[in-house]
Amino acid sequence: MNLKIVIEELEDGEEDQIIIKCREMSDELLHMLAMLKSQGAVTAYDGNEIHRVQPKEIYYIEVVDNKTFLYCEDKVLDSKQKLYELESCLSNSDFLRVSKSVLLNLSKIKSLSPALSGRFEATLVNNEKIIISRQYVCDLKKMLGI
Repeated sequence: MNLKIVIEELEDGEEDQIIIKCREMSDELLHMLAMLKSQGAVTAYDGNEIHRVQPKEIYYIEVVDNKTFLYCEDKVLDSKQKLYELESCLSNSDFLRVSKSVLLNLSKIKSLSPALSGRFEATLVNNEKIIISRQYVCDLKKMLGI
């Protein structure tokens, strides 16, 4: 997609705005708009409290019994989004699907070690361990450059 970016300074009193001119609204453009609107943050819940969580705060995201959980340093939050929706929202960040039910923040990995049956085990900076399914090991190696 060829994209021309034009930035103009505003006169005093004018409101900041983003104008999009396109032949058709592509999925890529919709994704960029969603990122702009959310400023990269993910909406999550802690009981009745609503939180805006930055991707860098999330260690991993896991689905258990059809419920999505965001694991942060000192709390676990609920998300109403499906794993594939979060994967799409976080596709331009350090997140990678590492199993059918887990998205892992690669920047939170302290170490990796081989596990049984071609799988890997990631030890996170908080010492939690996450198993990486063998079908995702190749993607992991590619993203980490190993």
